[in-house]
Amino acid sequence: IDGIEGSSEEGGEAKMKHGFIKVAAATPDIKVADVEYNTREICRLIDETAAQKSKVTVFPELCVTGYTCGDLFAQDLLVKAAKQAIRVIAEHTRGKDGLYFVGAPISVDGALYNVAVAISNGRILGFTTKTFLPNYGEFYEMRQFRPGPKKAEKILFGGKEIPFGPQLLFVENQMANLIVSAEICEDVWSPVPPSIEVAREGATVIVNCS
Repeated sequence: IDGIEGSSEEGGEAKMKHGFIKVAAATPDIKVADVEYNTREICRLIDETAAQKSKVTVFPELCVTGYTCGDLFAQDLLVKAAKQAIRVIAEHTRGKDGLYFVGAPISVDGALYNVAVAISNGRILGFTTKTFLPNYGEFYEMRQFRPGPKKAEKILFGGKEIPFGPQLLFVENQMANLIVSAEICEDVWSPVPPSIEVAREGATVIVNCS
């Protein structure tokens, strides 16, 4: 997926320095099911990482709502609030030079999915779905969520078609060597992680919302 909007600092193209870029892992102070509060915290950290010139910033899994909402994930009010939060966060990135991955739940055709939302310069670029849902010990994600599809497809979100599924690649318009992909928590511990396939497909940076 083309479309990470690179910007120049002094009129020139954004470039890697000696093959490196600055990345950030951001952990917001969240309140379970308080989407409005969590959105403010996420936007605050977006400002902070943008000020530090982070090119790629990754937030935790389900940070828009909190991971431990339990059966509250079945409430339309929470899911609709998360959808609105994604729009607000996307708009907050407008004019910023960076790619942001934010964990959120989204509903598609009546099923709920755990996704990493890729956002850049006011645009929602894609929804990377979680493939492997833990269902042991204290984890019972299969009670609320459905595993992502086998292959990426497109869904309507805010009136636009947005890529949705596993193994999405995001390509920087001005840095051909910067190809970013995401996976979510448990995916990396699976026997065949999605990250193996995206590495084969050319990903040079892989983030994990955990």
